[in-house]
Formats: sequence, C-alpha cells, structure tokens
Amino acid sequence: MSETRNKAELKAGYSPELWNADLAPVDKEERTWSWQNIASLWVSMVVCVPAYMLAASLIPEGMSWWQAVLTVFLANTIILIPMLLLGHAGAKHGIPFPVLLRASFGTSGAKLAAMLRGVVGCGWFGIQTWVGGSAIYAILNILTGRALVGEPLPGLGIDLAQLLSFLACWAVHVYFIARGTESIRFLETYAAPFLIAMCFGLLIWAVVKAGGFGPMLDTPSEFIEGGSREGEFWQAFWPGLTAMVGFWATLALNIPDFTRFAKSQRHQLIGQALGLPIPMAILAFIAVAVASATSVIYGEALWDPVAITERMGGAAVVVSLVALVIATVTTNLAANVVAPANGFANLMPGKISFRMGGYITAGLGIAIMPWKLLETTGAYIFTWLIGYSALLGPLAGIMLADYLLLRKTELAHDDLFKDHGRYSYTNGWNPMAWAAFIIAVLPNLPGFLSAAGLVESVPEIFSAIYNYAWFVGVAVGAIVYLGLMSMNRPATANVAPRA
Repeated sequence: MSETRNKAELKAGYSPELWNADLAPVDKEERTWSWQNIASLWVSMVVCVPAYMLAASLIPEGMSWWQAVLTVFLANTIILIPMLLLGHAGAKHGIPFPVLLRASFGTSGAKLAAMLRGVVGCGWFGIQTWVGGSAIYAILNILTGRALVGEPLPGLGIDLAQLLSFLACWAVHVYFIARGTESIRFLETYAAPFLIAMCFGLLIWAVVKAGGFGPMLDTPSEFIEGGSREGEFWQAFWPGLTAMVGFWATLALNIPDFTRFAKSQRHQLIGQALGLPIPMAILAFIAVAVASATSVIYGEALWDPVAITERMGGAAVVVSLVALVIATVTTNLAANVVAPANGFANLMPGKISFRMGGYITAGLGIAIMPWKLLETTGAYIFTWLIGYSALLGPLAGIMLADYLLLRKTELAHDDLFKDHGRYSYTNGWNPMAWAAFIIAVLPNLPGFLSAAGLVESVPEIFSAIYNYAWFVGVAVGAIVYLGLMSMNRPATANVAPRA
C-alpha cells in the first residue's frame, strides 16, 4: 500500500495507534483468493504431524478405528461452523482478526484479546518448528550413518546438529515471513497436491508392505459388551471430541485473516467446507491404517510419522522426511505465524508491521525452547488442547454474538480505526465483553487446574464441565455478553451501517 494512501487514511481521522497498511480493510481488487486457494490452504494446514497423530490419542482411550475417525470428522464439522461464520466477517469487510475484535472488546481491549490468541500461536510455532527440525535431523543422520549424533549442549539439552536443524527449519519460516502473505498463499496452493500424494503414498507403502491393513482395523472397541471399558464410551467421547475441536479452535478465531482475501462469500464457504472436515478424517484414517500396518511390519504400532520414515530405508525415507518438513512449514506459516504477527502489529500499528510481527513470533519460537516444552508437557490432548480451548472458546462466543446477533454482520469501518468512535467504549475497553470473558472462563478453571496437576482434586462436577470446555466457553460467553450488552450498551456501541 502506498505512502500516499497511508497519509490519506490518517487525515480522515484514523489513529496511528490503530491503523497501518497490514490492518486496513483489503480493497475489492486485492481479494483474489478463490475457493481452490482456500481449500489448498486448509489441506496444507491439515497435513502435519500433530494432526496425523490426533487419532492416535483416541485409540488408547479404547475407541475402535472407525470411532476415532468419526470423532475427528465430527469435531472438525463442529469447528467448521464458527470458521464459516467468523470467516464471513473477513470476506464481507476485508478486515483481519485483531480489527474485528475491536467491535466487541474495544479498540484498546482488542489488543489484549488478540494476544491471548497470539501467545498460543507462538507456542505452536515453536513446537511445529521443532518437529520440522527433527525431520531434517533425521534426514542428515540417515545420510551420514548417524555421524551427527553428539553430546547435549550445556543448558540446552540437545546436541549441536539438533540445534542447527531446528535453526534451519526456523530460517525457512523467516524467509516466507519476509515475503509476506501472498508468498504463504503461493506455498500453500502448490504444496497441497504434493502433500496429498505423499499421504496416500505412505498408505499404499504400508498396506503393500504389510500385506493388508493389519490387525488394528479388526480390533473392536473396548466399550462394547465384554470390553475392558464396557459402557464407558461417552466418558471417553466427550473429552476426545472437545480436544479435537480445540485443535483448530485457534484458527476458528483468526480465520478472517485469510478470508479477507477471498473473492466472495461463496469462495470462502466452499473452500473451507471442502478443505477442513473431509481431509482431517482422511488423514485420521491414514494414520490408523498405517499404524495398523506397522504393527505387522515392525512388530509395534508406530504413530509418529518421523519414526516410521526413519525405518523405511532407501531413498523413500529422504523423500518422506522432506515431505514432513514441507508439511510442517505450510501448517506453521498459516496457523501459527499469521495470527501472532497480526496480533503484534495490532499492539503498535505505527511501529510494527505484519512482517515485523512475524519476526517477533519467530524470535519467541526460539526463546521458548520447544524441545523442553515437549519434554515437560504431559497429557498433551487433555491438558494442552482442552486447556487453551477453554480460554479461546469464550472469545469465539463473544465475537459470534457481537457480529451476528448484535450487529447483524454490519460494521462501521471508519470507527474501527478511531480512538473516539463507536467501538472505543470506555477509554478503548468494553467492560461488558471482558466481564463475559471472565465469567465464561471460570467454570472451566477448576477442571483445568486438576488436569494440569496444579491441585490434587476438584468436585466431580468441575471435571465434567471441563470435558466440554470449548462448548461451555462459547455458550456462556455469548449468552452473558448479549445479556450485559442489552442492559448496559453505551451509545458508542450502537450498530451502524458499514462505512
């Protein structure tokens, strides 16, 4: 965007603390993403190691393969609903997630709300980069006969080759951050067909090598009559479903960051509907089937694709691990860079651009030392995924209630960038939104503290509530917000037509 336009927007009364070229509404002629681009974006995000291993977390809980796949599909169909509804705001108004937040949380309050999402993204960025670096490390050791395995570096706990592999994967991310959002779209579009081919290639290899899918697809659910957990299906299903929903709860919030570039509502609707639930279910099936085959091939079920490819041997292992690196980068850039980058830009728009926000995200990805985070984080599904879904669910509920029910999808664009517009509320903060957020988080807090091992025990009712954390957060956040706004809505919050 030109310097001339930048000055013109500020002359119109926009605050330099609320506006920059990256946060401004996307012009109609710049909305070039088709449904194929959006579907490719989703496929590229879906194909990653954590998503591959989702079904694995349900099998040990007692589910059969089809119950696990069906749970993953149902969860992603559920999370698709807020994806489409909040994606509507991006496609209609051309604004990113942090700017949409201003309508409900206030022009200043949105900065904190955006960072709640951004911090989770930074954590995921570090974890995914470490996964990609691990694949590079595996490739190098296969090619050199494990000559690069060394002693752990003091204070880090990993050897020099592991560190350099991590930094190499990190550098690839920084390259695309420097080139901006369009380079991410380009990468996602062309990587998607390759990643699909690699997934089915892995499945074909496993089935041929094992002479079939192996015993796991014949293993019955443990919840049936005579099973070790007879009659306990729902006790495993609801926490599992909530965890699966939580996996993409982050993207459900900041999906406007992408749909703002969509050609139309039709393109964002079709692209997301085709790109999320079905590929996730297919990937879950491939994971279960391949693990089933590896139990025949290697005598144990392998759920980690890095571990599988390391055992393949020959050129296939290198090709497969390269695919893992690509899968990690494509997922990480879209899912875990864009939201934090826009969030940091929203903190100080006059000084921090999207690109600089991406650099900050990348820097934090190193600072958290994700290999240590993974060493000490237990109960990945039921603490990490459900835990942050309990935090992000209320944000989604409040945003949906505000955009769809309170404002009927209409926003006054100019006021989103003004210090004293209709979205400034009380000194830039909407106390009703923050009250609703806190009230919506509280029911899940005891269950989280118990799941994380921070308290010994809590009443059973709180553990039960925590199993539905995202759903509880969305419902309570939306209801309380609408109630408070109907009683206390200030004049500056009145709905106005789109500017």
